[in-house]
Amino acid sequence: MMRSPRRMLPLSAVLTVSVLALSGCFAASPSADDGSGRVRVAMLQPPRSGLTPLSDDAFKLSRWSTAETLVVLDDLGEAQPALATAWTRVDDTTWSIDLRPDVRFHDGTPLDAAAVVTALTAATTASPKPRILDGVDMTVEADGTDTVTVRTASVDPLVPQRLSSPQLAVLSPGAYAGGGPVDPVGHGTGAFVLTAVDGTSTATLDRNDDYWGGPAKASGIDVSFVPDGTARAAALRNGTADIVEAVPVSQAALVDPALVHEVPMPRTNTLYLNNRTGAFADPSMRAAAREAVDADRLVDQVYEDRADVASGLLGPALPWTADRPARTTAPAGDPAGRRITLGTFTDRAELPEVAVLLQQELEARGFVVEQVVREYQFIEADALAGAFDAFVLSRATVLDSGDPVAYMYSDFACAGSFTIAQFCDPAVDAALSTASATEPGAARRAAVLEAERLILERDAVVPMLHERVVQGEAAAVSGAARDPRERMLVTTETTVG
Repeated sequence: MMRSPRRMLPLSAVLTVSVLALSGCFAASPSADDGSGRVRVAMLQPPRSGLTPLSDDAFKLSRWSTAETLVVLDDLGEAQPALATAWTRVDDTTWSIDLRPDVRFHDGTPLDAAAVVTALTAATTASPKPRILDGVDMTVEADGTDTVTVRTASVDPLVPQRLSSPQLAVLSPGAYAGGGPVDPVGHGTGAFVLTAVDGTSTATLDRNDDYWGGPAKASGIDVSFVPDGTARAAALRNGTADIVEAVPVSQAALVDPALVHEVPMPRTNTLYLNNRTGAFADPSMRAAAREAVDADRLVDQVYEDRADVASGLLGPALPWTADRPARTTAPAGDPAGRRITLGTFTDRAELPEVAVLLQQELEARGFVVEQVVREYQFIEADALAGAFDAFVLSRATVLDSGDPVAYMYSDFACAGSFTIAQFCDPAVDAALSTASATEPGAARRAAVLEAERLILERDAVVPMLHERVVQGEAAAVSGAARDPRERMLVTTETTVG
C-alpha cells in the first residue's frame, strides 16, 4: 500500500510542475523498453568542477563505474583489491603497492606504475588538495613497472583506506596532459567509458567491452542532472528515468513503494550542547536536555519514519557500531526556567522543523528557549564561536576514508577544528588518540566505540537520528547498488528490462 504523505502537496500542482521541469531533461533519452539496454539515471547535483576527480565530482565518476581507485572498501570499511592487487607496509611511513596486470585505460594506454604516479601526484600537488589528503603529506614513486611506493611524512595507518577515495581515482596520463583541468572523458579504466558531457545537463557512457572485470550487463548509461527533487520523483513515476538519486521525503510518499529504497546514510542529526558556557556547562542540565529529546517523535513527524532513531554518534550505515559498549547515564537536574538559545539553519529543509519540535520538548522539561534560524553561511561562525547554548546540525560521520576518527577528533577533541560543542576532556582526547593510532580492523573499531562511549556519557551532544537517502528504481531495474557511502550506483550487474 502506498504510504500516506504527512505533508502532501496538491497532486495536480506537483504533476504540473514536474512535467514542465522535465520537459527538457529527458526528452532525448532512450526509452527503457526500446531494447537498448541502457540505464537512464537522474542525478541530484550537476557537476561543479568539470567532473575533475580532484573534487567532489569524483563521486559521480565512481557511481558511473568509469573511474577506479587502487583499492575499494568493504562493508566494515576495510581495504580490498581493485586496481591494486596487494599492498605491504614496508615501515611506519612506507607502503609498497602491486598493480593489477593487463589493465588498459579507455584510451588504450596500459595501467602501469608511471601512470599511477602521474595520477596520484596530480592529487598530492593539487591546490586545493582533495580533502582526503587534508593534513597528509604523501609522495608516490614507481618501483619498476608494476609496483609503486607510497610514503607519508608521518605515521598514517589509513593509507590503504585513503587510496579508496574516488578523489584519488587513477586516470590515463592523457587526462592530465596540457596542465589544464583534469579531463575524465575517455580516460578511465572502469566498466563504462565516459564518452560525452554536456555541461551541467547530461553525460553519456558506453559499455567497456574490454573491462578487466568482465563486461557490464547494461550497454550504457544516460545521465541527466536534475537538481529539482519534485522533477526527479516525477521522472520515476512517469518512467522517464530508471534510477533516481535522492527522492525527497516529501515526494517519496507519492511514488509506488515498490520503486523506492531507503539507504542508511553515515550522517547523524545531532543536538550540539555548549559544554563551556551557559546552562549546559552544568552536566546535569546536559542530562536534562538528553532526557527531553524525543527522537521517535522527530523521526515520525519530520522524517515520516524515513530515518533511524539514534543510539549513538554512529548509525546503521556502519553496521559494526551495533556492538557498542554499554553506557552509564548521568543524573539530570531540574532546568526550572533556565534560558537557552537554540540555533539551526535553513539549508537543510528538515532542520527548522526539528528545531520547532525540540523547542517544545525542551520547554516541556522546564527550559525557556529562544530560537535562532539563519542560512548556514550566516550562522556557522557564531555556532563555532559558542554563541548558542544548543545547535541542531546534520553531520557526516565518516569522510572519504570510511573511518569516523577524523569526524570525532574534529568535533570532540580539545584541539578539534569543528568544536560547536565547545567540548574538551582529557580522557576523551586520550581515547581519540588511541583510536587514531590503532591499525584498521577490529581493534580500531573497538577503540572508536570506546571514545564514543566517553563522549556520550558526558552528554557532550545528544545524537537524535540517522538520516536515510531514498533511491528510486524503476520496476525493470535490477542490480543497482544501494551504497551508504554513495560511491557506487550503476555496476557491471545493473540491468533494465
